[in-house]
Amino acid sequence: MTTDPGELAAALEGKGYFADEGLCTAIHLALRLGRPLLLEGEPGVGKTEVASVLSRVTGLDLIRLQCFEGLDSGQALYEWDYPKQLLQVRVAESRGQDVGDLYREEFLLRRPLLRAVQAERGAVLLIDEIDRADSEFEAFLLEFLGDFQITIPELGTVRARTSPIVVLTSNRTRELHDALKRRCLYHWIAFPEPGRERAILRAAVPGMAEEAAEGLVRAVQRVRRLPLLKRPGIAESVEWGRGAMALAEGGGPWPVALRRALGLLIKDEEDTRLLLEHAEEVFGDA
Repeated sequence: MTTDPGELAAALEGKGYFADEGLCTAIHLALRLGRPLLLEGEPGVGKTEVASVLSRVTGLDLIRLQCFEGLDSGQALYEWDYPKQLLQVRVAESRGQDVGDLYREEFLLRRPLLRAVQAERGAVLLIDEIDRADSEFEAFLLEFLGDFQITIPELGTVRARTSPIVVLTSNRTRELHDALKRRCLYHWIAFPEPGRERAILRAAVPGMAEEAAEGLVRAVQRVRRLPLLKRPGIAESVEWGRGAMALAEGGGPWPVALRRALGLLIKDEEDTRLLLEHAEEVFGDA
């Protein structure tokens, strides 16, 4: 894995991810210092994709822990396969044999954090939407990130031979604890500037004309300036471009295709009404 920010940017771009200088620097420092990378930003700006592209660049497995309200340490670390243990007991009893040790590794269900610790070559561990988890899980995670080891009472302590590359994402639905932020290298991912968004569109929507891409990006930038409930991210602008391309290939004018494919960009009724009120401003020269 390269340690030069410029080479890192080129490697990411080669895998289809167009990171700006700030994000490349944050990734570079996280890798050099061995710190977890905490990415915040609005939905759809490419936070989760950072872990995915790092997996492809490094050749390491991507292990994902999707956070949700009520997530506990057992669901993140490991659990015992009770149905399999019960079956072992019944089979042994039916054969008149000794049940044996029911807490062997063959009965262990490895969850994402344990899989990341046991990965021989290391792994890219994505802890997605940490803001959706409870504060108690956040406190537990802080301890795990400190030493990358897990104690299983029946088997002992498992330590990581190679520390995983850790990426945490947050949509900022709640404030994270300062202690977790201090443990991590923090970076806010903003909406891309027009030039970078055009580059993303060209890569993600092959065959789109340069003029069409410029018109779409101008429209998206104007849409994001409206007081919407949910501003569209990069993922929505790419899907909008793909949908408009499909309609334009049927012979429809590009501005009309953009309007007809609007459901791929805006996903809220109030936002749709607001956008239509500003249609001329948004689509006028698209």
